[in-house]
Amino acid sequence: MSDKYNIDSHKLMYHPQRVAQWHEAKDEWSKLKKIYPIYVEISPYGGCNHRCTFCALDYMGYENIGLEFEVLKNSLTNMAENGVKSVMFAGEGEPLLFKDLDLIVQHCSEVGIDTSLTTNFVPLNKKNIERCVENCSWIKVSLNAGTAQNYARIHQTKEIDFERVMSNLKYAIKHKRENNLKCTIGVQMLLLPENKDEAKTLAQLCKEMGVDYLVIKPYSQHLSSQTHQYENIDYGAMLYLEEELNEISDDNFNVVFRANTMKKHVKKEHSYTTCHATPFFWGYIAADGKVFGCSAYLGKDEFCYGNIYDNSFSEIWESDKRKKSYEYVKNELDIKNCRINCRMDEVNRYLFRLKNPQEHENFI
Repeated sequence: MSDKYNIDSHKLMYHPQRVAQWHEAKDEWSKLKKIYPIYVEISPYGGCNHRCTFCALDYMGYENIGLEFEVLKNSLTNMAENGVKSVMFAGEGEPLLFKDLDLIVQHCSEVGIDTSLTTNFVPLNKKNIERCVENCSWIKVSLNAGTAQNYARIHQTKEIDFERVMSNLKYAIKHKRENNLKCTIGVQMLLLPENKDEAKTLAQLCKEMGVDYLVIKPYSQHLSSQTHQYENIDYGAMLYLEEELNEISDDNFNVVFRANTMKKHVKKEHSYTTCHATPFFWGYIAADGKVFGCSAYLGKDEFCYGNIYDNSFSEIWESDKRKKSYEYVKNELDIKNCRINCRMDEVNRYLFRLKNPQEHENFI
């Protein structure tokens, strides 16, 4: 099964200069502080129109707060000037509830940042869709059922939202094709006991619409989530779906069944002892403007470097607070307590090997 976007792996090896900068800096903070993230996730809005049963960030409270347009715009300009290459708009709430997100995405294109959007794709109008498709590298829609009834139960919303998503997807694909745009339009299903029997149904729907890919991924228990109903899912019993879904894939549509990630979920352990990705290769900006080094520890002061309402992104990234966080992660953080299959898991496996070479590695 094709996974040409390395969704079930990582892409840090395609940034050798940034990795070399990190590796050669060793423990010298004067050099380490200059290593800016390649990728930043931004939560432009804290509220959400859904209450999904699996929501990892339910503990954040779905506050109806959003970043100020000019503050966000200026921060993105500063980020681009310092080497940030990509931004995903997602976060604690539904990003499309942020007014003029399409203009922010357009600004990212103008300053040289690749953008993406993870969304339930409900709160949209045609203008929003067009500008986002014209400027995003990819859009991934969270769509966790193959029928309106089950969608409403899992997303805890009305069945009509399922039809809205389908309509918006069809329009986005139409606009992309008519204008020969490059934006990759995908769908993501979080595999749950309640929806596993609809995975093939959803795959067929996506294929018929002209979606580029469907990702089937496992649930990962967040450390602070209020919900715990899915933390003991047995994904070993669902791996048979990969072969069935593979039959639906073709040259124009791929089902990316994240079997590698599911198998790690079964083992429930890390293959490394230190998190090297934090606080270097990625970052997170919350809806209240706080900058964090890890989305698994939102709200934890040890991982908060500052606030874009008080300082520029570069001032925050090179601050003493980030240095203290680096020292905490290096010397005190016990990753046994970290989230299994966190976003940086594959990156950390790669970085750990660089820091801890094994025998015969020069025999390439």
